[in-house]
Amino acid sequence: MNKDYTLAEIDSIARELLENSPGKIFLFFGKMGVGKTTLIKAIAKELGVVDTVTSPTFALVNEYQTGSGEAIYHFDFYRITQEEEALDIGIEEYFDLGAYCLIEWPENIKNLLPLSAVSVFLKENPDGSRNLRLEHYE
Repeated sequence: MNKDYTLAEIDSIARELLENSPGKIFLFFGKMGVGKTTLIKAIAKELGVVDTVTSPTFALVNEYQTGSGEAIYHFDFYRITQEEEALDIGIEEYFDLGAYCLIEWPENIKNLLPLSAVSVFLKENPDGSRNLRLEHYE
């Protein structure tokens, strides 16, 4: 999947991303301010999250619940300086739960990421729209 989109289209982009992804672990790559958290909010909405979705910059992980009680985990590793910090919060156990894991700044824990994760690359286009490119290994 390689697609340009505007903020007005973000809900349909989130739906399409979920429909075209084989797994539940998503890695969001992109510069600060490109819209990673905004897209994650749209994905959470599409999954039926009833909680308020915010970036867990200082907490490292937020847990959200869907209307049916399914847990979704949102990670922000922007402030991680050593991969051991992610190990300390039990990142590998989260991956083993089979729940959705939505990860901002995954490049800061690159040696801990499962190969089955879906990589979502975001960039801003000159006109202010965004480009989303999806990559996954099977």
